[in-house]
Amino acid sequence: MGKFKEVLFAVLPITIIVLLLNFTITPLDTPLLLRFILGAILIIFGLSIFLLGVDVGITPIGNLMGSSLTKPNKMWILIIGALILGFIISVAEPDLHILAQQVASVTSNMLSKLSIVIVVSVGIAVMMTIGLIRIVYSIPLYRILTILYSIIFILALFTSSEFLAISFDASGATTGALTVPFMLALAIGVSKLKKDSKASEKDSFGLVAITSTGAIISVMIMSLLLKTNKITANLEYDITSVASVLKPFTQKLPAISIESFFALSPLLILFIIFQKTSFKLNKKAFYRIVIGILYTFIGLVLFLVGVNAGFMDVGRVVGHNLASLPNKSIVVIVGFVLGLVTILAEPAVYVLTHQIENVTSGYVKRKIVLFALSIGVGVAVALSMIRIIVPQVQLWHYLLPGYLISIILSYLAPKLFVGIAFDAGGVASGPMTATFILAFSQGTADSIVSANVLIDGFGIIAMVALTPLIALQILGLIFKLKSDKGGLNKDAK
Repeated sequence: MGKFKEVLFAVLPITIIVLLLNFTITPLDTPLLLRFILGAILIIFGLSIFLLGVDVGITPIGNLMGSSLTKPNKMWILIIGALILGFIISVAEPDLHILAQQVASVTSNMLSKLSIVIVVSVGIAVMMTIGLIRIVYSIPLYRILTILYSIIFILALFTSSEFLAISFDASGATTGALTVPFMLALAIGVSKLKKDSKASEKDSFGLVAITSTGAIISVMIMSLLLKTNKITANLEYDITSVASVLKPFTQKLPAISIESFFALSPLLILFIIFQKTSFKLNKKAFYRIVIGILYTFIGLVLFLVGVNAGFMDVGRVVGHNLASLPNKSIVVIVGFVLGLVTILAEPAVYVLTHQIENVTSGYVKRKIVLFALSIGVGVAVALSMIRIIVPQVQLWHYLLPGYLISIILSYLAPKLFVGIAFDAGGVASGPMTATFILAFSQGTADSIVSANVLIDGFGIIAMVALTPLIALQILGLIFKLKSDKGGLNKDAK
Protein backbone atom coordinates (compact mmCIF):
# COMPACT_ATOMS: atom_id res chain seq x y z
CA MET A 1 0.00 0.00 0.00
CA GLY A 2 2.92 2.31 0.81
CA LYS A 3 4.43 1.82 -2.66
CA PHE A 4 1.05 2.42 -4.33
CA LYS A 5 0.63 5.78 -2.57
CA GLU A 6 4.20 6.74 -3.44
CA VAL A 7 3.73 5.93 -7.11
CA LEU A 8 0.29 7.57 -7.22
CA PHE A 9 1.70 10.90 -6.02
CA ALA A 10 4.60 10.51 -8.47
CA VAL A 11 2.50 9.95 -11.60
CA LEU A 12 -0.29 12.44 -10.78
CA PRO A 13 1.75 15.61 -11.55
CA ILE A 14 2.52 14.73 -15.20
CA THR A 15 -1.10 13.61 -15.66
CA ILE A 16 -2.36 16.94 -14.33
CA ILE A 17 0.08 18.89 -16.56
CA VAL A 18 -1.15 17.13 -19.71
CA LEU A 19 -4.80 17.60 -18.68
CA LEU A 20 -4.18 21.32 -18.10
CA LEU A 21 -2.55 21.62 -21.53
CA ASN A 22 -5.53 19.79 -23.04
CA PHE A 23 -8.02 22.25 -21.59
CA THR A 24 -5.93 25.32 -22.45
CA ILE A 25 -3.39 25.63 -25.30
CA THR A 26 -3.12 22.12 -26.82
CA PRO A 27 -6.52 20.39 -26.95
CA LEU A 28 -6.30 16.63 -27.57
CA ASP A 29 -8.84 14.44 -29.35
CA THR A 30 -11.05 12.58 -26.88
CA PRO A 31 -9.80 9.05 -27.74
CA LEU A 32 -6.18 10.18 -27.34
CA LEU A 33 -6.95 11.83 -24.01
CA LEU A 34 -8.76 8.72 -22.75
CA ARG A 35 -5.78 6.58 -23.82
CA PHE A 36 -3.50 8.86 -21.83
CA ILE A 37 -5.66 8.53 -18.70
CA LEU A 38 -5.86 4.73 -19.09
CA GLY A 39 -2.07 4.69 -19.61
CA ALA A 40 -1.61 6.64 -16.37
CA ILE A 41 -3.72 4.10 -14.45
CA LEU A 42 -1.69 1.20 -15.87
CA ILE A 43 1.55 2.99 -15.01
CA ILE A 44 0.45 3.52 -11.39
CA PHE A 45 -0.50 -0.14 -10.86
CA GLY A 46 2.38 -1.47 -12.97
CA LEU A 47 5.04 0.60 -11.25
CA SER A 48 3.73 -0.36 -7.81
CA ILE A 49 3.86 -4.09 -8.63
CA PHE A 50 7.23 -3.69 -10.37
CA LEU A 51 8.85 -2.02 -7.35
CA LEU A 52 7.50 -4.73 -5.07
CA GLY A 53 9.02 -7.33 -7.39
CA VAL A 54 12.37 -5.52 -7.40
CA ASP A 55 12.47 -5.53 -3.60
CA VAL A 56 11.52 -9.21 -3.32
CA GLY A 57 13.33 -10.66 -6.37
CA ILE A 58 15.82 -8.57 -8.34
CA THR A 59 17.72 -6.85 -5.52
CA PRO A 60 18.36 -10.09 -3.53
CA ILE A 61 19.66 -11.79 -6.72
CA GLY A 62 22.06 -8.92 -7.34
CA ASN A 63 23.35 -9.02 -3.77
CA LEU A 64 23.78 -12.81 -3.86
CA MET A 65 25.57 -12.78 -7.22
CA GLY A 66 27.86 -9.95 -6.16
CA SER A 67 28.93 -11.93 -3.10
CA SER A 68 29.27 -15.20 -5.06
CA LEU A 69 31.54 -13.71 -7.72
CA THR A 70 34.02 -12.41 -5.13
CA LYS A 71 33.92 -15.27 -2.59
CA PRO A 72 36.42 -17.51 -4.44
CA ASN A 73 38.83 -14.54 -4.31
CA LYS A 74 39.86 -15.21 -7.92
CA MET A 75 39.83 -12.20 -10.23
CA TRP A 76 39.26 -14.26 -13.40
CA ILE A 77 35.93 -15.57 -12.00
CA LEU A 78 34.80 -12.01 -11.27
CA ILE A 79 35.85 -10.83 -14.76
CA ILE A 80 34.14 -13.67 -16.67
CA GLY A 81 31.03 -13.48 -14.48
CA ALA A 82 30.79 -9.70 -14.87
CA LEU A 83 31.21 -9.87 -18.66
CA ILE A 84 28.42 -12.45 -18.99
CA LEU A 85 26.08 -10.67 -16.54
CA GLY A 86 26.75 -7.25 -18.11
CA PHE A 87 25.91 -8.46 -21.61
CA ILE A 88 22.78 -10.39 -20.56
CA ILE A 89 21.41 -7.54 -18.44
CA SER A 90 21.97 -4.97 -21.21
CA VAL A 91 20.43 -7.13 -23.94
CA ALA A 92 17.43 -7.63 -21.66
CA GLU A 93 16.93 -3.92 -20.87
CA PRO A 94 13.57 -2.76 -22.36
CA ASP A 95 14.73 0.90 -22.55
CA LEU A 96 17.56 -0.05 -24.90
CA HIS A 97 15.11 -1.91 -27.15
CA ILE A 98 12.80 1.14 -27.18
CA LEU A 99 15.65 3.47 -28.20
CA ALA A 100 17.11 1.02 -30.74
CA GLN A 101 13.67 0.58 -32.34
CA GLN A 102 13.18 4.35 -32.57
CA VAL A 103 16.63 4.84 -34.14
CA ALA A 104 16.00 2.00 -36.63
CA SER A 105 12.60 3.46 -37.50
CA VAL A 106 13.82 7.04 -37.96
CA THR A 107 16.85 5.97 -40.06
CA SER A 108 14.75 3.58 -42.23
CA ASN A 109 16.72 0.66 -40.75
CA MET A 110 20.12 2.02 -41.88
CA LEU A 111 21.04 1.47 -38.25
CA SER A 112 19.31 -1.80 -37.36
CA LYS A 113 17.84 -2.46 -33.93
CA LEU A 114 19.90 -5.63 -33.47
CA SER A 115 23.23 -3.96 -34.30
CA ILE A 116 22.64 -1.18 -31.77
CA VAL A 117 21.55 -3.61 -29.04
CA ILE A 118 24.58 -5.90 -29.56
CA VAL A 119 27.17 -3.10 -29.85
CA VAL A 120 25.87 -1.27 -26.78
CA SER A 121 25.63 -4.50 -24.74
CA VAL A 122 29.27 -5.36 -25.46
CA GLY A 123 30.32 -1.90 -24.24
CA ILE A 124 28.16 -2.27 -21.13
CA ALA A 125 29.65 -5.70 -20.33
CA VAL A 126 33.24 -4.43 -20.55
CA MET A 127 32.62 -1.32 -18.45
CA MET A 128 30.59 -3.16 -15.80
CA THR A 129 33.55 -5.50 -15.39
CA ILE A 130 35.90 -2.53 -14.96
CA GLY A 131 33.43 -1.02 -12.46
CA LEU A 132 33.42 -4.16 -10.28
CA ILE A 133 37.23 -4.41 -10.42
CA ARG A 134 37.34 -0.78 -9.22
CA ILE A 135 35.25 -1.73 -6.17
CA VAL A 136 37.51 -4.68 -5.32
CA TYR A 137 40.70 -2.60 -5.53
CA SER A 138 39.15 0.61 -4.08
CA ILE A 139 40.25 2.72 -7.06
CA PRO A 140 38.84 6.27 -6.64
CA LEU A 141 35.78 6.76 -8.82
CA TYR A 142 36.73 10.26 -9.97
CA ARG A 143 40.02 8.99 -11.43
CA ILE A 144 38.29 6.27 -13.47
CA LEU A 145 35.65 8.72 -14.70
CA THR A 146 38.30 11.28 -15.67
CA ILE A 147 40.04 8.67 -17.86
CA LEU A 148 36.80 7.39 -19.40
CA TYR A 149 35.40 10.83 -20.24
CA SER A 150 38.76 11.91 -21.65
CA ILE A 151 38.47 8.94 -24.05
CA ILE A 152 34.89 9.97 -24.85
CA PHE A 153 35.90 13.59 -25.57
CA ILE A 154 38.66 12.41 -27.94
CA LEU A 155 36.29 10.01 -29.76
CA ALA A 156 33.65 12.77 -29.96
CA LEU A 157 35.99 14.84 -32.15
CA PHE A 158 35.72 12.18 -34.86
CA THR A 159 32.05 11.26 -34.35
CA SER A 160 29.25 12.66 -36.56
CA SER A 161 26.43 14.73 -35.03
CA GLU A 162 23.95 11.90 -35.64
CA PHE A 163 26.04 9.28 -33.86
CA LEU A 164 26.93 11.73 -31.08
CA ALA A 165 23.27 12.09 -30.14
CA ILE A 166 22.61 8.33 -30.40
CA SER A 167 25.71 7.39 -28.36
CA PHE A 168 24.85 9.58 -25.39
CA ASP A 169 21.17 8.60 -25.61
CA ALA A 170 22.21 4.92 -25.56
CA SER A 171 24.13 5.61 -22.35
CA GLY A 172 20.95 6.77 -20.64
CA ALA A 173 18.75 4.08 -22.17
CA THR A 174 20.91 1.20 -20.91
CA THR A 175 20.41 2.23 -17.30
CA GLY A 176 16.71 1.60 -16.94
CA ALA A 177 14.08 -0.07 -14.81
CA LEU A 178 15.69 -3.52 -14.92
CA THR A 179 19.43 -2.91 -15.06
CA VAL A 180 19.76 -0.25 -12.34
CA PRO A 181 18.27 -2.26 -9.43
CA PHE A 182 20.41 -5.24 -10.43
CA MET A 183 23.64 -3.25 -10.85
CA LEU A 184 23.14 -1.35 -7.59
CA ALA A 185 22.55 -4.62 -5.75
CA LEU A 186 25.55 -6.21 -7.48
CA ALA A 187 27.77 -3.30 -6.42
CA ILE A 188 26.57 -3.54 -2.82
CA GLY A 189 27.07 -7.31 -2.84
CA VAL A 190 30.72 -6.87 -3.89
CA SER A 191 31.47 -3.84 -1.69
CA LYS A 192 29.96 -5.46 1.45
CA LEU A 193 32.82 -7.96 1.51
CA LYS A 194 35.27 -5.15 2.24
CA LYS A 195 36.27 -4.68 5.86
CA ASP A 196 36.29 -0.88 5.71
CA SER A 197 32.63 0.13 6.13
CA LYS A 198 33.20 3.70 4.92
CA ALA A 199 34.97 2.48 1.78
CA SER A 200 32.15 -0.02 1.28
CA GLU A 201 29.57 2.80 1.56
CA LYS A 202 31.27 4.94 -1.07
CA ASP A 203 32.11 2.08 -3.43
CA SER A 204 28.53 0.77 -3.47
CA PHE A 205 27.78 3.72 -5.79
CA GLY A 206 29.49 4.45 -9.09
CA LEU A 207 29.00 1.15 -10.93
CA VAL A 208 26.08 2.53 -12.97
CA ALA A 209 28.19 5.60 -13.82
CA ILE A 210 31.12 3.59 -15.13
CA THR A 211 28.90 1.05 -16.90
CA SER A 212 26.91 3.68 -18.80
CA THR A 213 30.09 5.08 -20.42
CA GLY A 214 30.43 1.74 -22.21
CA ALA A 215 27.38 2.56 -24.34
CA ILE A 216 28.83 5.92 -25.39
CA ILE A 217 32.25 4.55 -26.27
CA SER A 218 30.93 1.49 -28.14
CA VAL A 219 28.52 3.51 -30.34
CA MET A 220 31.23 6.07 -31.10
CA ILE A 221 33.63 3.28 -32.13
CA MET A 222 30.78 1.82 -34.23
CA SER A 223 30.45 5.16 -36.07
CA LEU A 224 34.20 5.24 -36.80
CA LEU A 225 34.21 1.65 -38.10
CA LEU A 226 31.13 2.13 -40.30
CA LYS A 227 32.54 5.32 -41.88
CA THR A 228 29.05 6.01 -43.17
CA ASN A 229 27.89 9.24 -44.78
CA LYS A 230 25.30 11.43 -43.16
CA ILE A 231 22.33 9.33 -42.09
CA THR A 232 18.98 10.60 -43.30
CA ALA A 233 16.12 10.87 -40.81
CA ASN A 234 12.39 10.67 -41.36
CA LEU A 235 9.82 10.71 -38.57
CA GLU A 236 6.81 8.75 -39.75
CA TYR A 237 3.77 8.89 -37.51
CA ASP A 238 0.17 9.93 -37.84
CA ILE A 239 -0.48 12.97 -35.67
CA THR A 240 -4.22 12.25 -35.73
CA SER A 241 -5.42 9.97 -32.98
CA VAL A 242 -6.75 6.45 -33.38
CA ALA A 243 -10.54 6.31 -32.99
CA SER A 244 -10.37 3.28 -30.69
CA VAL A 245 -9.27 3.78 -27.09
CA LEU A 246 -8.49 0.17 -26.18
CA LYS A 247 -7.07 -1.06 -29.51
CA PRO A 248 -3.53 0.39 -29.02
CA PHE A 249 -3.30 -1.33 -25.60
CA THR A 250 -4.45 -4.73 -26.86
CA GLN A 251 -2.14 -4.43 -29.89
CA LYS A 252 0.96 -3.68 -27.79
CA LEU A 253 0.25 -6.13 -24.96
CA PRO A 254 1.47 -9.33 -26.71
CA ALA A 255 4.73 -7.82 -28.03
CA ILE A 256 5.55 -6.13 -24.72
CA SER A 257 4.74 -9.31 -22.79
CA ILE A 258 7.13 -11.32 -24.97
CA GLU A 259 9.81 -8.60 -24.73
CA SER A 260 9.48 -8.46 -20.94
CA PHE A 261 9.59 -12.26 -20.70
CA PHE A 262 12.84 -12.42 -22.68
CA ALA A 263 14.14 -9.47 -20.65
CA LEU A 264 13.72 -11.31 -17.35
CA SER A 265 14.25 -14.95 -18.39
CA PRO A 266 18.09 -14.72 -18.56
CA LEU A 267 18.12 -13.45 -14.97
CA LEU A 268 15.83 -16.25 -13.86
CA ILE A 269 18.01 -18.85 -15.62
CA LEU A 270 21.17 -17.40 -14.06
CA PHE A 271 19.53 -17.38 -10.64
CA ILE A 272 18.56 -21.07 -10.96
CA ILE A 273 22.10 -21.98 -12.08
CA PHE A 274 23.65 -20.04 -9.19
CA GLN A 275 21.10 -21.56 -6.80
CA LYS A 276 22.28 -25.06 -7.76
CA THR A 277 26.00 -24.24 -7.68
CA SER A 278 26.47 -21.46 -5.13
CA PHE A 279 23.48 -19.91 -3.32
CA LYS A 280 21.91 -23.07 -1.86
CA LEU A 281 18.91 -21.11 -0.54
CA ASN A 282 16.16 -22.94 1.33
CA LYS A 283 12.89 -23.58 -0.51
CA LYS A 284 11.07 -20.68 1.13
CA ALA A 285 13.77 -18.13 0.19
CA PHE A 286 14.08 -19.59 -3.34
CA TYR A 287 10.34 -19.41 -4.08
CA ARG A 288 10.15 -15.92 -2.58
CA ILE A 289 12.68 -14.66 -5.13
CA VAL A 290 10.91 -16.49 -7.99
CA ILE A 291 7.63 -14.85 -6.96
CA GLY A 292 9.49 -11.52 -6.85
CA ILE A 293 10.60 -12.04 -10.48
CA LEU A 294 6.97 -12.84 -11.41
CA TYR A 295 5.82 -9.58 -9.79
CA THR A 296 8.56 -7.73 -11.67
CA PHE A 297 7.37 -9.25 -14.95
CA ILE A 298 3.69 -8.36 -14.37
CA GLY A 299 4.58 -4.83 -13.22
CA LEU A 300 6.96 -4.26 -16.14
CA VAL A 301 4.34 -5.37 -18.69
CA LEU A 302 1.64 -3.10 -17.24
CA PHE A 303 4.07 -0.21 -16.95
CA LEU A 304 5.42 -0.48 -20.51
CA VAL A 305 1.96 -0.98 -22.03
CA GLY A 306 0.77 2.14 -20.22
CA VAL A 307 3.77 4.15 -21.36
CA ASN A 308 3.79 2.96 -24.99
CA ALA A 309 0.05 2.91 -25.67
CA GLY A 310 -0.96 5.88 -23.51
CA PHE A 311 2.00 8.21 -23.08
CA MET A 312 4.16 8.03 -26.25
CA ASP A 313 1.60 9.34 -28.75
CA VAL A 314 0.48 12.10 -26.39
CA GLY A 315 4.11 13.19 -26.00
CA ARG A 316 4.53 13.52 -29.79
CA VAL A 317 1.21 15.33 -30.28
CA VAL A 318 1.80 17.78 -27.41
CA GLY A 319 5.36 18.49 -28.62
CA HIS A 320 4.21 19.00 -32.23
CA ASN A 321 1.27 21.22 -31.27
CA LEU A 322 3.25 23.40 -28.85
CA ALA A 323 6.05 23.92 -31.37
CA SER A 324 3.45 24.96 -33.96
CA LEU A 325 2.37 27.93 -31.80
CA PRO A 326 3.77 31.39 -32.70
CA ASN A 327 5.35 31.86 -29.25
CA LYS A 328 8.15 29.25 -29.14
CA SER A 329 9.06 30.07 -25.52
CA ILE A 330 5.98 28.08 -24.45
CA VAL A 331 7.74 24.89 -25.62
CA VAL A 332 10.71 25.68 -23.37
CA ILE A 333 8.51 26.42 -20.34
CA VAL A 334 6.36 23.31 -20.80
CA GLY A 335 9.53 21.25 -21.40
CA PHE A 336 10.95 22.42 -18.07
CA VAL A 337 7.74 21.55 -16.20
CA LEU A 338 7.46 18.15 -17.92
CA GLY A 339 11.08 17.32 -17.08
CA LEU A 340 10.45 18.42 -13.51
CA VAL A 341 7.57 15.98 -12.99
CA THR A 342 8.49 13.12 -15.37
CA ILE A 343 11.55 12.17 -13.33
CA LEU A 344 9.26 11.38 -10.40
CA ALA A 345 7.66 8.56 -12.40
CA GLU A 346 10.94 6.80 -13.25
CA PRO A 347 11.02 3.34 -11.58
CA ALA A 348 14.81 3.26 -11.14
CA VAL A 349 14.78 6.66 -9.41
CA TYR A 350 12.79 5.14 -6.56
CA VAL A 351 15.24 2.27 -6.26
CA LEU A 352 18.26 4.60 -6.22
CA THR A 353 16.86 7.21 -3.82
CA HIS A 354 15.78 4.54 -1.30
CA GLN A 355 19.19 2.91 -1.62
CA ILE A 356 20.92 6.26 -0.98
CA GLU A 357 18.82 6.78 2.16
CA ASN A 358 19.57 3.23 3.37
CA VAL A 359 23.31 3.31 2.66
CA THR A 360 23.72 6.70 4.38
CA SER A 361 21.53 5.55 7.32
CA GLY A 362 18.97 8.23 6.56
CA TYR A 363 21.46 11.13 6.56
CA VAL A 364 20.86 11.92 2.88
CA LYS A 365 17.08 12.14 2.63
CA ARG A 366 15.51 10.79 -0.55
CA LYS A 367 13.22 13.85 -0.83
CA ILE A 368 16.26 16.14 -1.12
CA VAL A 369 17.80 13.91 -3.80
CA LEU A 370 14.47 13.81 -5.69
CA PHE A 371 14.23 17.62 -5.55
CA ALA A 372 17.76 18.05 -6.94
CA LEU A 373 17.07 15.47 -9.67
CA SER A 374 13.77 17.14 -10.65
CA ILE A 375 15.41 20.57 -11.05
CA GLY A 376 18.28 19.05 -13.03
CA VAL A 377 16.03 17.15 -15.43
CA GLY A 378 13.69 20.13 -15.84
CA VAL A 379 16.65 22.27 -16.92
CA ALA A 380 17.84 19.48 -19.24
CA VAL A 381 14.53 19.29 -21.13
CA ALA A 382 14.25 23.10 -21.33
CA LEU A 383 17.79 23.38 -22.76
CA SER A 384 16.97 20.63 -25.26
CA MET A 385 13.93 22.58 -26.46
CA ILE A 386 16.13 25.66 -26.96
CA ARG A 387 18.54 23.50 -29.00
CA ILE A 388 15.68 22.36 -31.26
CA ILE A 389 14.31 25.89 -31.74
CA VAL A 390 17.68 27.68 -32.25
CA PRO A 391 19.61 26.12 -35.19
CA GLN A 392 22.98 27.52 -34.03
CA VAL A 393 22.87 25.61 -30.72
CA GLN A 394 24.27 22.09 -31.03
CA LEU A 395 24.33 19.14 -28.64
CA TRP A 396 28.08 19.30 -28.00
CA HIS A 397 27.70 22.94 -26.88
CA TYR A 398 25.94 21.48 -23.82
CA LEU A 399 27.70 18.15 -23.37
CA LEU A 400 31.33 19.32 -23.53
CA PRO A 401 31.16 22.03 -20.84
CA GLY A 402 28.61 19.98 -18.88
CA TYR A 403 30.84 16.93 -18.51
CA LEU A 404 33.92 19.08 -17.89
CA ILE A 405 32.08 20.78 -15.00
CA SER A 406 30.96 17.34 -13.74
CA ILE A 407 34.53 15.98 -13.74
CA ILE A 408 35.87 19.11 -11.97
CA LEU A 409 33.12 18.85 -9.35
CA SER A 410 34.06 15.18 -8.80
CA TYR A 411 37.38 16.39 -7.35
CA LEU A 412 35.65 18.87 -5.02
CA ALA A 413 32.42 17.18 -3.88
CA PRO A 414 32.28 14.52 -1.11
CA LYS A 415 33.21 11.23 -2.74
CA LEU A 416 29.96 9.53 -1.65
CA PHE A 417 28.04 12.18 -3.60
CA VAL A 418 30.26 11.71 -6.66
CA GLY A 419 29.13 8.08 -6.92
CA ILE A 420 25.51 8.99 -6.18
CA ALA A 421 25.52 11.80 -8.79
CA PHE A 422 26.99 9.77 -11.64
CA ASP A 423 24.68 6.83 -10.86
CA ALA A 424 21.71 9.21 -10.79
CA GLY A 425 22.66 10.49 -14.25
CA GLY A 426 22.00 7.06 -15.69
CA VAL A 427 18.99 6.39 -13.48
CA ALA A 428 17.22 9.64 -14.41
CA SER A 429 16.99 8.58 -18.04
CA GLY A 430 14.66 5.59 -17.75
CA PRO A 431 11.44 4.36 -19.40
CA MET A 432 9.53 7.64 -18.99
CA THR A 433 12.37 9.60 -20.59
CA ALA A 434 12.96 7.06 -23.36
CA THR A 435 9.28 7.23 -24.29
CA PHE A 436 7.32 10.35 -23.27
CA ILE A 437 10.15 12.91 -23.18
CA LEU A 438 11.90 11.55 -26.30
CA ALA A 439 8.54 11.49 -28.13
CA PHE A 440 7.87 15.09 -26.99
CA SER A 441 11.30 16.08 -28.33
CA GLN A 442 10.77 14.34 -31.68
CA GLY A 443 7.33 15.88 -32.08
CA THR A 444 8.84 19.33 -31.43
CA ALA A 445 11.72 18.74 -33.88
CA ASP A 446 9.31 17.53 -36.55
CA SER A 447 7.33 20.76 -36.24
CA ILE A 448 10.35 23.12 -36.41
CA VAL A 449 11.43 23.66 -40.04
CA SER A 450 15.12 24.25 -39.24
CA ALA A 451 15.40 21.17 -36.99
CA ASN A 452 16.63 17.69 -37.93
CA VAL A 453 14.61 14.89 -36.31
CA LEU A 454 17.64 12.60 -35.85
CA ILE A 455 20.17 15.22 -34.69
CA ASP A 456 17.79 17.45 -32.70
CA GLY A 457 14.99 14.99 -31.84
CA PHE A 458 17.51 12.64 -30.24
CA GLY A 459 20.07 13.76 -27.67
CA ILE A 460 17.49 14.67 -25.04
CA ILE A 461 18.18 11.48 -23.06
CA ALA A 462 21.84 12.53 -23.03
CA MET A 463 20.84 15.89 -21.54
CA VAL A 464 18.61 14.25 -18.94
CA ALA A 465 21.54 12.01 -17.97
CA LEU A 466 23.96 14.97 -17.71
CA THR A 467 22.24 17.54 -15.49
CA PRO A 468 21.84 15.29 -12.38
CA LEU A 469 25.65 14.91 -12.34
CA ILE A 470 26.01 18.63 -11.72
CA ALA A 471 22.88 19.06 -9.57
CA LEU A 472 23.71 16.27 -7.07
CA GLN A 473 27.41 17.11 -6.81
CA ILE A 474 26.44 20.70 -6.00
CA LEU A 475 24.05 19.23 -3.41
CA GLY A 476 27.04 17.31 -2.05
CA LEU A 477 29.06 20.51 -1.75
CA ILE A 478 26.16 22.11 0.14
CA PHE A 479 26.05 19.09 2.50
CA LYS A 480 29.81 19.38 2.92
CA LEU A 481 29.60 23.04 3.86
CA LYS A 482 26.68 22.55 6.27
CA SER A 483 27.84 19.34 7.92
CA ASP A 484 29.32 19.33 11.42
CA LYS A 485 32.94 18.37 12.03
CA GLY A 486 32.01 14.81 12.91
CA GLY A 487 29.35 14.43 10.22
CA LEU A 488 29.28 13.61 6.54
CA ASN A 489 32.32 15.77 5.80
CA LYS A 490 34.57 13.23 7.49
CA ASP A 491 32.70 10.15 6.43
CA ALA A 492 32.31 10.94 2.76
CA LYS A 493 35.87 11.96 1.99
